[in-house]
Amino acid sequence: MEEKLPEKLIENLDPDEKILYAVKKKIGLEKPKWLVVTNRRLIVFDEKILGRYEMKAIPYERVEKIHLHIGAMASEFIIELEKGEKIILTWMNREESREAVNAIYNALKSLAVEPPVLEKKKGVVGEDWILHKSKELLVRSIGQQRQLQTLEIESLLKQLEELRNKGVLTEDEYREKVKKILEKI
Repeated sequence: MEEKLPEKLIENLDPDEKILYAVKKKIGLEKPKWLVVTNRRLIVFDEKILGRYEMKAIPYERVEKIHLHIGAMASEFIIELEKGEKIILTWMNREESREAVNAIYNALKSLAVEPPVLEKKKGVVGEDWILHKSKELLVRSIGQQRQLQTLEIESLLKQLEELRNKGVLTEDEYREKVKKILEKI
């Protein structure tokens, strides 16, 4: 990760987000694509000419499996997301790709009680690394989302109650709004 990361990529990081590792496309006429591993997510960043770019930020909760195929010349990442979506990055640096998978493994391990599964298969010419996210991370992330929704709903209900108590809402308006919120659950 000696190469300087694109400025537009750095600008799109969250304030407390830390880059753990980054690997870029090895060969190409266009500007390189990057796979960036952070403490929160994976970022696929496609740098274009004239300051343009395309970026896809993938929270770890959405990642199902990562397959790294290391060939004689370069490596290829296949990132499988929930709902069958795949992201394929080709012509990536071989050694940096290994380090990137290790960084992803460690990031997933820090988020889950049950560690992810890492398979390595070495052949005559190449090797395959397959990283499976633990089911516990998936369950925990769904639980965290539900917990956040519950907290948001409780906050909304308290705000409505305060508005009713201050006389901003009538009792009928209050009940109608509470009913609508509860119907969405």
